Amino acid sequence: MKSGVILRDGQPIVPQAWRADRPWSRLRGLLGRPPLYGGAAQALWLTPCGGVHTFGMGYPLDIVFLDRDGRVLECCESLPPWHTCLRSDAWQTVELAPGGIAALSPARGEEWTWQAH
Repeated sequence: MKSGVILRDGQPIVPQAWRADRPWSRLRGLLGRPPLYGGAAQALWLTPCGGVHTFGMGYPLDIVFLDRDGRVLECCESLPPWHTCLRSDAWQTVELAPGGIAALSPARGEEWTWQAH
């Protein structure tokens, strides 16, 4: 996975973010990895991705669905282990630790971008 940062209006909002944009990296995602740091300190940006699951995970995740242009479509807070969350029109998905959505307060339609370090 590639390492970078997530920006909103050109300003960093998640200082450590990984991008999973290959089939294997998207399939593996966070499986077998330690939990993300609390709030919005870390994230995983999956693209293309319109849905996530927490099967086999021991911790919940906050999920932000984005369209092709990186605009926020919907959020799913504290998705528990062994659940799914889907959005048919989403093209990208950002996974955060629980509390990440509360920390960032994403607004529907705002644009997020991922930038490599």
